[in-house]
Amino acid sequence: QVETLKEKLLEQAQEISRLRSELGGTDAEKHRDLLAAENERLRQEMKACEGELRELRRQQQAPCRDCPHLQEKAGLQEQLSQLQREAEETRAKLVELDLEVQQKTNRLAEVELRLKDSLAERAEEEERLSRRLRDSQETIASLKSQPQQIKYIIKTVEVESTKAKQALCEIQSRNQYLQEQVGMQKQVLKEMEQQLQSSQKTEAQLRAQIVMYEAELERAHGQMLEEMQAMEEEKNHAIEEAFSRAQVEMKAVHENLAGVRTNLLTLQPALRTLTHDYNSLKRQVRDFPLLLQETLRSARAEISQAIEEVHSTNRELLRKYRRELQLRKKCHNELVRLKGNIRVFGRVRPITKEDGEGPEAANAVTFDADDDAVLHLLHKGKQVSFELDKVFPPQASQEEVFQEVQALVTSCIDGYNVCIFAYGQTGAGKTYTMEGTAANPGINQRALQLLFSEVRGKAADWDYAITVSAAEIYNEALRDLLGKEPQEKLEIKLCPDGSGQLYVPGLTEFRVQSVEDINKVFEFGHVKRVTECTNLNEHSSRSHALLIVTVRGLDRSTGLRTTGKLNLVDLAGSERVGRSGAEGSRLREAQHINKSLSALGDVIYALRSRQGHVPFRNSKLTYLLQDSLSGDSKTLMMVQVSPAEKNTSETLCSLKFAERVRSVELGPVSRKAELGSWPSQEHLEVPKRLLGDSPGSAAPPGRGHASPSPGQLSSRSASIRRKLHTSG
Repeated sequence: QVETLKEKLLEQAQEISRLRSELGGTDAEKHRDLLAAENERLRQEMKACEGELRELRRQQQAPCRDCPHLQEKAGLQEQLSQLQREAEETRAKLVELDLEVQQKTNRLAEVELRLKDSLAERAEEEERLSRRLRDSQETIASLKSQPQQIKYIIKTVEVESTKAKQALCEIQSRNQYLQEQVGMQKQVLKEMEQQLQSSQKTEAQLRAQIVMYEAELERAHGQMLEEMQAMEEEKNHAIEEAFSRAQVEMKAVHENLAGVRTNLLTLQPALRTLTHDYNSLKRQVRDFPLLLQETLRSARAEISQAIEEVHSTNRELLRKYRRELQLRKKCHNELVRLKGNIRVFGRVRPITKEDGEGPEAANAVTFDADDDAVLHLLHKGKQVSFELDKVFPPQASQEEVFQEVQALVTSCIDGYNVCIFAYGQTGAGKTYTMEGTAANPGINQRALQLLFSEVRGKAADWDYAITVSAAEIYNEALRDLLGKEPQEKLEIKLCPDGSGQLYVPGLTEFRVQSVEDINKVFEFGHVKRVTECTNLNEHSSRSHALLIVTVRGLDRSTGLRTTGKLNLVDLAGSERVGRSGAEGSRLREAQHINKSLSALGDVIYALRSRQGHVPFRNSKLTYLLQDSLSGDSKTLMMVQVSPAEKNTSETLCSLKFAERVRSVELGPVSRKAELGSWPSQEHLEVPKRLLGDSPGSAAPPGRGHASPSPGQLSSRSASIRRKLHTSG
């Protein structure tokens, strides 16, 4: 109901404001007293309503102190205060309206005064004009009775009367204008009277609404009184019920108390027994910490002993596991050697600044802590594992890598063909592994240094000659890096001796005898090799580089001649043209590189599936590596991979190719050794000692050696061949 009253008051304020806007141009002076009286009556009614509300609030405070409607009463009080504030605002608006009515009444009085003045002026002007008109008529009448002179005067008067008529017209037009103004003012007064009548009708409607609101307020007051009376009755009824229940419960409590008293008399002996038991338990609890500490101490000792036994067992098992792992790897390497499989090593380069920053430069390669032949690649959210013969992490040094391949290098001295080639995508570190830097050389220079070291160690019995050739395959053309004309194209042909071996006619060979000679050869060949800058590698190799080291040895004691060849190959990296940004000649180079590497993959597939025809001649690279891939060589592939996240697709392809290469069996390797003829008798004395002749059988000092008979020579040759066959 208070909300309804609030809405009605708002409507009343809006209606008053509308009436105030409509009364802006009316004659408010006539109705000002009426509106003021009506306003005063409305104020008195408002005060009466406020008094009734205060009376209702006083009546509600006493009986409804504990009533559940307190929250609602607080809300009503808040709404009442809001209504009071709105009533104050309405009073202020009424005061403003009175001021505006007073101002408009004053303006209307001024207009009426101006209208009265204008009417008076008009009456005076009409009177003056009428007097002049009468004077003129009298003059005209007097002049008509006179002679000719009178005619002249009449004409003159007529002229003067024309001017008077013109002035009279002006006065009449002004009079008409004033009449129009008076009519307009009367019309405005009529409109204001109509608005006043509508305001009176609205006022009557507002009074009827106020009467209706008062009736509704009385009805709401009656309902509230009835509800309060009903709540009072409910409260009294609830109090009576609670009192009766309390009496019943009190009676039950008294009965229970009597039972408890009887039970207390019977429970005293039991209480004494419980007290005795409690004292004994208290003593046990007091002694419990000591017993607990002693028990915990013994338990800790037993647990520590068990843990130590488990640790020792684990250490022993780990030691056995590692020993078995090394033994398995040794057996596997021996099996690979016997089968003639291509051994595959993997090397992961470290993350560099060229890889950039962010998620694309994250490390996607992890290693097995217990097995150095396994690595894991995270590709598209899935982990793929690969098993090779050996895996080198990024922190592995050039020395550690060479220690794994030096056994192959030294077998070159014994007459075996050895091939080591680096494979991988561009920018994976192939050239660094094979060539290295001046301060940290790679496999090529370390291999030659090791060969010189081995040759010096066998200098007492063997004569060795080491020659070096360097070539590159650029755009499917074989070029000599050590020749005077490196642009000259060379061809690969079969040896004319009928051995089936391949050789390159016209390929320059340098005989090296010291480390200085090695450095000169490397510098000379490195300058002529083709390298260019791409988006993936600042110094990208654009050709396949081959370093061919030939070691020819002669055993001075037996005449045994050995020929070993060491092929060190740095393959150009596979690349995606879209990522490397190759154009023009770089694009043509990339196409030839990818074509030759694809041909190498075809050869590996044919060897793995044991096909009758192996397509070695599809590329200059595979044709030149035919000796190394056809079972007549110890072959090692060093696969280079990048750990960067953005290169995982290329890394996956390289590792899959490495696994396929690892499963290729080339067969047992043969040794290139032959017996040579001895040019003099002195060379036969050593075989004599090898055959077990006594020192006494040698010729006395200072004498010449006797020539052996043909039978003795043939028997010695046969025994030497048997010993060489056994050693081979």
